[in-house]
Amino acid sequence: MLFCACSATKYVPEGDFLYKGTTVMVRGKEVSRGEQRVLSEELESILRPKPNREFLGIPLRLLIYNFWGTPGKEKGFGNWISKKAGEPPVLLSDVRPEFQRTLIVNRLENRGYFRSLLVSDSTLTAKKIKYHYEVDPGRQYLIDTVLYPVDSTVLSKAIRDISENTFLKKDYAFDLDLIKSERERINARLKEQGFYYFSPDHLLILADTTDEEYTVRLSIIMKPGTPLLAHEKFTIRNIYIYPQHAFADTVRVPDSTSSGELIVIDPENTFNPRMFDQVMAFRKGYVYNRTDHNRSLNRLIDLGVFKYVENKFIEVGGSRLDAYYYLTPFPKKSLRIELQGRNTSTNFAGAEINTSWQNRNAFRNGENVRLNVYGGTDVQISGINKGNNLYRFGAEISLNIPKFVTPFKVLTPAAFIPRTKFSIGFDKLNRVNSYILNSFRASYVYRWKENIRAEHELTVYAINYIQPARISAEYQERISDDPTLANAIQRQFTLGPGYNYNATNTMETRKHTYYYNGNIDLSGNIPGLLTGANYKDGETKKILKAEFSQYVKMDHDVRYYNNLGRGTSFAARIFGGVGLAYGNSQSLPFVKQYFAGGASGLRAFRARALGPGSFITDNIGEDVIVADQTADIKLEVNLEYRPKISGILNGAFFLDAGNIWLLRDDPERPGAAFSGAFLNDLAVGVGLGLRLDFSFFVLRGDLAFPLRKPWYPDKEKWVLNEIRFGKGEWRRENLVFNLAIGYPF
Repeated sequence: MLFCACSATKYVPEGDFLYKGTTVMVRGKEVSRGEQRVLSEELESILRPKPNREFLGIPLRLLIYNFWGTPGKEKGFGNWISKKAGEPPVLLSDVRPEFQRTLIVNRLENRGYFRSLLVSDSTLTAKKIKYHYEVDPGRQYLIDTVLYPVDSTVLSKAIRDISENTFLKKDYAFDLDLIKSERERINARLKEQGFYYFSPDHLLILADTTDEEYTVRLSIIMKPGTPLLAHEKFTIRNIYIYPQHAFADTVRVPDSTSSGELIVIDPENTFNPRMFDQVMAFRKGYVYNRTDHNRSLNRLIDLGVFKYVENKFIEVGGSRLDAYYYLTPFPKKSLRIELQGRNTSTNFAGAEINTSWQNRNAFRNGENVRLNVYGGTDVQISGINKGNNLYRFGAEISLNIPKFVTPFKVLTPAAFIPRTKFSIGFDKLNRVNSYILNSFRASYVYRWKENIRAEHELTVYAINYIQPARISAEYQERISDDPTLANAIQRQFTLGPGYNYNATNTMETRKHTYYYNGNIDLSGNIPGLLTGANYKDGETKKILKAEFSQYVKMDHDVRYYNNLGRGTSFAARIFGGVGLAYGNSQSLPFVKQYFAGGASGLRAFRARALGPGSFITDNIGEDVIVADQTADIKLEVNLEYRPKISGILNGAFFLDAGNIWLLRDDPERPGAAFSGAFLNDLAVGVGLGLRLDFSFFVLRGDLAFPLRKPWYPDKEKWVLNEIRFGKGEWRRENLVFNLAIGYPF
């Protein structure tokens, strides 16, 4: 602490002080305690300059600057480090107290406190200074009356007609932000009624605070000199679309192909003009409105065919507009090659190469044909049987159509293009010392957005067929000792619909954001009903000589994010899922079962090595030819505090808890079944991590260890007393390092 105190003021000039910030304490009997706290935080946030940033009370970046840098010198490695990772001291000479007082008074007046009193003080300790303000805001002024334009113009009448939903209501507190919001509300509503050239800057909202009743009278008037065009309501005359335009520098109307009321200028006939019928929300004679304006632009971009989309409206007289859309397409065909590398907590390291070829606008209606081919390997880098490597390759071809392909017409009023996707693919997995699996799949999917926050995906039908091609003698021998190993190589045939719903506002700048994903997956239900399949009676049925799986599965993923400011946040996740096999199946297909552990789950436990319930296999961590531990039910809770350290470097402190369970008892896995005492089976782990966040790419490293091991006896499950960081044996058995791409949730 003494070192930090001395180092922080190392380069503070004689006669100056290190500025430690300003505190604002709001008091006063006219202001509630809750409002006092809110005002204090708000006033402190607007003050400038900001003091040197600290982490756990230590000004790390300032210490780096002082340690590596030399004042007056520009060159040298040390000075380069101090500039990139350090931060110069913020000095008292950088602070203007009168400017701070002005900021505080202005913000209070913007919030309706027009009679505030300020008292300032400062604290000096060892070449450091901190300012203090005590503020008594007084009584807040309230809105008494709101007056709207009274003249007979079309614009004034429109403003009066939309006044019912005003933000400025009687007895509401006077607030400048509220007044700005009201101007934006009026502008947004008028834009829906054809007032294309109107702007919120054309409005003045005057405040009269002359009386002594702590009330304000607001008058909304048009600003003098407002252009005449802002008073007019416009309709659409013609709509011109240039789907092969490079630069929108001139407005030309050459020979064109019309589709209804749209004029498409496409001499090479690259696009079917009817494609734009479902995209454009405007039509000839429509009153201009911002919703249709934005909807048309969003749909053109969402087609995925155009690289740039430009739009302009030109006034042509008679309160009419011509609309022009200049569209720059992507290259029709493209080839993309990706090389990926990874390292897993199960001691595998691997690489994969993925080649993707696509043909945009394949059939002149915005269709996208894509062919993906991949190949990869995972190599066992530690453990007893290092030769048990994985090799895999596969291919998929898909057709993405920008509309619903249905036998009947479906209205799509949303701002986003609906899509229909057909795909077919093949995968081959070769676990060298164990088995080879071949997988065939096909699907028919609808995907659409109802708005920017919510997206739906309806799988009309999906087929997945997995067939073992080779099983090694060694693996067969192991199955005799452990029948659960057979799950990994079972023949699987799933067919049926599914539905996924995703809702989130994480793309918005908010203090509190959320993410939700719900999924339901069905297989074999219609064939099961038609054939009367029942495995309990030995009546298992086949399609194309293969037994089909029959089950229903549902899971939910809920996440919450709290932005604590300055790049620091708190995140929480709850995941719950359950799958029920019945009819033609005794258990869920192996690929549909849940597992626990790994880099994005319970990070203190290796992937697929935890559970189910209190069960644990005898050779986890010793024999790599062991079945992945999977089950029918999963419950998981994750909590993570994410402090900002410096620049792109972020930290993490996390706690994970959860497990998986079977729906039915399994004699081969005692303690694996779900029961009313499931909380006693929860595994708990904690850890810390570092993240390099490049915005477009996040590299994450997490180090975790268990606090609770569910396979231990009831009174010994909590293992805090076993923690021995100084012992190598404990570290080898308990510390789990996960290297991954992206945040865990």
